[in-house]
Amino acid sequence: MPQAKTEEGIESVQESIVNVTTERNRKALDFIEHVTIHAAEVQAEVLLEILTRNAHTEYLERYRLTGRTDRKSFKERLPVITYEDLQPEILRIANGDTSPILSAQPISEFLTSSGTSAGERKIMPTIHEELKRRTLLYSLLMPVMNQYMKGLDKGKGMYFLFVKSETRTPGGLLARPVLTSYYKSQDFIERPYDPYNVYTSPIEAILSSDSYQSMYCQLLCGLAQNHEVLRVGAVFASGLLRAIRFLEEHWKSLCQDIRSGTVNDEEVTDPCLRESVMMILRPNTQLADFIHTECSKESWQGIITRLWPNVRYLDVIVTGAMAQYIKTLDFYSGGLPQVCTMYASSECYFGINLKPLCQPSEVSYTLMPNMAFFEFLPVYRNNNEDAGPVITAAEQQQELVDLVDVTVGQEYELVITTYAGLYRYRVGDVLRVTGFHNAAPQFQFVCRKNVMLSIDADKTDEVELHSAVMNAVKHLEPVEATLVEYTSYTDTSTIPGHYVLYWELRTSTLPVPPSVFEDCCLTVEESLNSVYRQCRVADKSIGPLEIKVVEMGTFDKLMDYAISRGSSINQYKAARCVKFTPMVDILNSRVSASYFSPRFPKWTPGRTQWGALAR
Repeated sequence: MPQAKTEEGIESVQESIVNVTTERNRKALDFIEHVTIHAAEVQAEVLLEILTRNAHTEYLERYRLTGRTDRKSFKERLPVITYEDLQPEILRIANGDTSPILSAQPISEFLTSSGTSAGERKIMPTIHEELKRRTLLYSLLMPVMNQYMKGLDKGKGMYFLFVKSETRTPGGLLARPVLTSYYKSQDFIERPYDPYNVYTSPIEAILSSDSYQSMYCQLLCGLAQNHEVLRVGAVFASGLLRAIRFLEEHWKSLCQDIRSGTVNDEEVTDPCLRESVMMILRPNTQLADFIHTECSKESWQGIITRLWPNVRYLDVIVTGAMAQYIKTLDFYSGGLPQVCTMYASSECYFGINLKPLCQPSEVSYTLMPNMAFFEFLPVYRNNNEDAGPVITAAEQQQELVDLVDVTVGQEYELVITTYAGLYRYRVGDVLRVTGFHNAAPQFQFVCRKNVMLSIDADKTDEVELHSAVMNAVKHLEPVEATLVEYTSYTDTSTIPGHYVLYWELRTSTLPVPPSVFEDCCLTVEESLNSVYRQCRVADKSIGPLEIKVVEMGTFDKLMDYAISRGSSINQYKAARCVKFTPMVDILNSRVSASYFSPRFPKWTPGRTQWGALAR
């Protein structure tokens, strides 16, 4: 009888959880419908609230808004700006100025961006309430997914989530990536139980600052609970492939831990991590044998569905630069759906994908009108597939378009005004309007403006790459060699991916020793921005840079090919980055030698300078 009462009690609790979750999902979907139906009204309310609460900030007073909250005055008086325009104010805050410069509310911390300025990460000021706004957007994801795929509350998600290094500004504020901020927040650590958001990884593993030990523990816990895993994910596609590569290198040790029910003390030395994993791990010879059999097979095609047989989809970003990983993920997952759930940045969280099971090439994000005030700057791209996109934007402010007034098929650069004090700020993302959900537009992410090379969180533009190459070719001078022409390519056929430079040289009778080219590789890496170097050194999400020396006349062959496809001989110039496969094939067919960076470039956490930059 007592046993029956206990079972009845458990069933009652489970039923209560289901009812609460169902109601929460309904409210989330109702919220999406409300803000998208009333997108114009919500946007007007957002702008009014931002301008009202920040009316007496130094920035708004500088442009003599003097308490005006109407859209006409806002657009006439406030300029459209970039990070460089705002950097002096940001650095004042970082150095301890607590006056209301940008926001009437205190700046709570800085969120470090993957974008860079003068080689340093951009730092975005934020306020406490922005965390609630980000948490709200996260709460919408699973209710949307649940419409398309039932039963996700019956298992767990194996997500590879990591914190990254953080530092403090001279004024004492934390500066860290937005996801590190979120994972360390009470909103994440003490979130209420939700059967749709149960992870295989213990919180101690997610919050570990040692990325190696964290990865080992997260994989170990995911393997130990393999039949409970219904979805597998990471933030970026590159992060999930990094986990697969880690598994390839360490599966024997992981098998042994599952067999014995213990954690290898050589792999995991942190006692807190070991204790958290031991709460999950139990000796399981049968599972260890199964994993050993699958990982011992010659091909790892479909390894995700082989080891985690109940997985229904991958939750990763595969839009933008991450699209280069789609085929590799298909190989390892056996063709599982690749779901992109949301669109966000350090500056602001923007929107969600309301059709999560669409093909990666068809992903469109619906911008949530409550997140910020959105404007759009029309842009016109050079769609020549032989070269990277060249952006020319209509710079006149009167050409900016409001959220509900965008045109289907047109491309725009996103401009935002946020509660935290960014006013008419150019994010740098180029978006294409694909349609509307109610009155809210839906956008495809097209590209990062002017970014040529990207493997993970890194973003390298043409100017930065050219400067790095010019620094490197100085090593050629003593052997009387000169660089005739060059281009670049992101090679993701390896895990991790890496940058490739194709160099055509004119040499003298003096031989060029391999060590000279290796020095060139290292100099290029050390000349690139801090995000690239952090990815190389700390995250190990980018492999050593490679220089491929090509035969004389190779770039003439590229020109001949481009002209054969319709390019004008008078206007042709060599692209500084190639993505079109036939062009890459021409380059690779004429490689005479290849060299890699011999060691990691220099990198230390934090910024090298906090002083105001000359303008």
